[in-house]
Amino acid sequence: MSEKKEIKITAAKGRPMLTWVGKRPLRSVTAFPAQHVETFAASEEEANQASPIWKDWPTSYPQGGLLFHGDNKEVLGHLLANGFRGKVKLIYIDPPFDSGADYVRKVQLRGGAATAKIDGENYALGEQIQYTDIWANDNYLQFMYERLLLAKELLANNGTIWLHCDWHKCHHLRCLLDEVFGQDNFCNEVVWQRTFSRAASGTLNNIHDTMLIYSKCKEFTWNKILMPVTENYIESRFTMVDEKSGKLFQGIVLTAPGISKGETGQDWHGFSPTAQGRHWANNLAERERLNAEGKIYWPPNGGWPRLKRFADEVDGIALQSLWTGISPINSQALDDTGFPTQKPEELIERIIHCSSNPNDLVLDCFIGSGTTAAVAQKLGRRWIGCDINKGAIQTTAKRLQGIMAEQSKALQNAAPQLPGMETDEKAPVPAQHAFGVWRVNDYDLKIQRNEAIKLACEYVGIERLASDSFFDGKLGKKLVKIIPFEHPLSPLDLEELKRELEARPELENVIVFVCLGIELSARTWIEDWNRLRKGAETVNKIEVIELRTDEKYGNFIKHEPATGKVAIARSGDKITVKIEDFISPTILKRLDMDAPLFKAKISDWRSQIDCVMIDTAYDGEVFNVVLSDVPEKKKDLIEGTYTLVAPVGKTTVAVKIIDMLGEEVLIQETV
Repeated sequence: MSEKKEIKITAAKGRPMLTWVGKRPLRSVTAFPAQHVETFAASEEEANQASPIWKDWPTSYPQGGLLFHGDNKEVLGHLLANGFRGKVKLIYIDPPFDSGADYVRKVQLRGGAATAKIDGENYALGEQIQYTDIWANDNYLQFMYERLLLAKELLANNGTIWLHCDWHKCHHLRCLLDEVFGQDNFCNEVVWQRTFSRAASGTLNNIHDTMLIYSKCKEFTWNKILMPVTENYIESRFTMVDEKSGKLFQGIVLTAPGISKGETGQDWHGFSPTAQGRHWANNLAERERLNAEGKIYWPPNGGWPRLKRFADEVDGIALQSLWTGISPINSQALDDTGFPTQKPEELIERIIHCSSNPNDLVLDCFIGSGTTAAVAQKLGRRWIGCDINKGAIQTTAKRLQGIMAEQSKALQNAAPQLPGMETDEKAPVPAQHAFGVWRVNDYDLKIQRNEAIKLACEYVGIERLASDSFFDGKLGKKLVKIIPFEHPLSPLDLEELKRELEARPELENVIVFVCLGIELSARTWIEDWNRLRKGAETVNKIEVIELRTDEKYGNFIKHEPATGKVAIARSGDKITVKIEDFISPTILKRLDMDAPLFKAKISDWRSQIDCVMIDTAYDGEVFNVVLSDVPEKKKDLIEGTYTLVAPVGKTTVAVKIIDMLGEEVLIQETV
């Protein structure tokens, strides 16, 4: 896991093939190392138990759930490089839908302040962008194409992938899946009726999502699921009454397609299946037995005999491709995480039951609120999740900590199982009792491009462009290009602009670069460029807004980190941790825009804190969660004072505090 290397990717050979501007095959991907940053174990004893289900697990990782923070393209490449190729039984992904909408996670303060959103200016500044679902169409197709190619490499030969989408891109995504997996490996299209009504629109309201299911090979894992028999189903299908027993039944055809020259093709009671191009579905002895038992219905009008299927013999209705009765998450739900794209657990549970068995490995590389990992954990599956957004990782980690803690407690309190006793199928034994959080390509040191664009546009007043593949927005009539914040404006960026303008000679706008820092050589390049473009009629003049020194927009991204005051003391074999104060300047600054709200709501500093985690033996690298204080409800506050068992000898105690905007504060002391 320490070396960067190139991983070869199998070319897509399926048909038909969708084309778009800039389509590129993904022949290889760079595999970056992963940095282990956090571990949670509900029970150390349970987490370390040896189990044969891990015999195929790569030795480079501990036996447990894996949660990755990073671009999923690079995370998938990392997994391929570290022994997971062909190991995943089920992949479920709920990627951005290319719908032109911004997806945000609502952030509220805890306790009495939980009813007050953090707002400021014209934007809800307490809302964190999870990902911005605004794409140039071609970019979106290339984005999905590359990730589907990587997903196929990770999928087991008997595995399936479920891709969740809506009407915006369902047709394009199906073409991509046909190309990557082959149209012969298309299994099903599932339609989920996610709501029953919406506000009126100019055409038909869209009230459903679609899930496209593909396999890697012809033989794949599929478990038959029976849905409960409804009263309406019985009334509509079982319309006849057996004279002898008085039971309701329906008539089932006794023949099957195709002519047979054997006994199943012979006449029976004057009926010739061959004349209809069919044959009897049962042999003669079986038909005679059923007839003797009164299970054959002979229509009084002389019609063909049929098999009696009694209503009380129906175990259930086979699951079909139209899924109704599963409601979306609402704001009052107990498992609501605040993610607008969060899917209900019942939906994911059905998918996992269909396409995997206990102990199988499930992957979701757009983990979001963590529903896939949460359900996989509850159903006894192993799981891997990843997301580029830090808020998604934090939300998922908290959710899994709570589930594992409950499972561990239930196992400890459970009565011993005697031989022959049946276990509760709804509560299978967990496949793992621990999970780790990892970073790929060190994304904590960089600001995501979509976050950079959003922040810059809000601050400067830029109007976003959803359809331009190069420019990010407009400032009046000027076109704006935002440079990623991890590097200054350089001549390479300017040369890229020059090529774009040469390809689009119709553009005559002034160009504005928004950046953090500018190289000296870039300033010279711009001076030379503008020197040739003087006068009122000039086109494509370049302006620069440097967000730290600009006269009008300076002092942008001047971050003052959150701080906490924590007392850590040791007394014999006990360690006491007391959080005495905490302040998040970012939260206070945003609330300060509405002074009455600020004065009314920050009466208890704990309302700023989302959760607290403690490691009593921190080694400076991996944070092992010994205690996790995650309030169950939004109105609840952290406890703030904790007593833990002290390790033998001198030890370093680390306290990690995460505020309501996702910022982490790490305080450590040796005792």
